[in-house]
Amino acid sequence: MKWIDGIHAFPKHIKQFILFFVLALSFGYFTGFKFIVRTTNLNPSGLEENYVGNEENEEAEILKFKKAEGELITTIHTHILSFSLIFFALGFVLLSVPMSLSFKKFLLIEPFISIVVTFGGVWLLWLGYSWLKYIVMISGMLITLTFVLQVAMIIRGVASKN
Repeated sequence: MKWIDGIHAFPKHIKQFILFFVLALSFGYFTGFKFIVRTTNLNPSGLEENYVGNEENEEAEILKFKKAEGELITTIHTHILSFSLIFFALGFVLLSVPMSLSFKKFLLIEPFISIVVTFGGVWLLWLGYSWLKYIVMISGMLITLTFVLQVAMIIRGVASKN
């Protein structure tokens, strides 16, 4: 077996290993996504409130305070490291999946750009650049889209017979 032969040529036990890894990773990823839905309502204002607080808003149902700098640094640090490792692992497997080279390059590189933009944007949002909440939302959506596409392509590759 040569790496260039592609994922379809991997032995059955390796394809099963990859499949269960991708499924477990997806479960973890979408559990985190559920947390984002819960804390931000998937809208820019909710995102801003989650990091900057809403104590000035007298109509807020739930009072949120600006995150402490240490908490923010810890959140950004752990997310950048874990997302980088997630996309490195998926990308490594994706290298063996046959697809157009330009699409593969996009799927391999884009998540790393969006990781920096998203979490750098969160830091700048916390510093008071509130317009960045829109950039953070877009780059966060790109991370999720890329994750879904990578997982779909890998599962397709594992299921492929040729």
